[in-house]
Amino acid sequence: MPGRIRRDPRLQLLWIALLVALALLSKWLEPYLLPSASSEPNNEGEQEILRVVDGDTLLLKRNRVRVRLQGIDTPETVKDNTPVQAWGPEATAYTKRFVEEAGGKLFFTIDGEREDQYGRKLRFVWHDERLLNEELVAAGLAKAKLAYDYSQPMKDRLREAQNRARRARIGIWSTSH
Repeated sequence: MPGRIRRDPRLQLLWIALLVALALLSKWLEPYLLPSASSEPNNEGEQEILRVVDGDTLLLKRNRVRVRLQGIDTPETVKDNTPVQAWGPEATAYTKRFVEEAGGKLFFTIDGEREDQYGRKLRFVWHDERLLNEELVAAGLAKAKLAYDYSQPMKDRLREAQNRARRARIGIWSTSH
């Protein structure tokens, strides 16, 4: 038949392989190029943890976003030009255990300010019914920061946790370390 183009099966196979490779590459690069709404760090929801930076700071796997635990402050362990503070390593170890017990995935909620002055996302961090922010304060490994902008019910939870730790004289409220 005149005008008919003969197709080489090897060329067709090459095109199919190229399309499959591009599809796989785009899927692999998707988290870095086009974050979905469900994984956007500004949204609430489950996030996978890449690593624990210190007691009150986490690094998310998706987009490598730093998240600071809202409403609390743990002693420093990694701050530039600041020595490691008493109870800082214990706070970091507590947070690492919490993340491990959750299988590396935690649930984040927004309450009040979304970001601190360093660009870290401010979040309350949960595993099931457990609130990491509150547990660190209750264990005497963090101070509640009640002057910040977040809800009164959360401030009440953190204040009560801090009062219990103070009364028990544990962690940063003990007389020694």
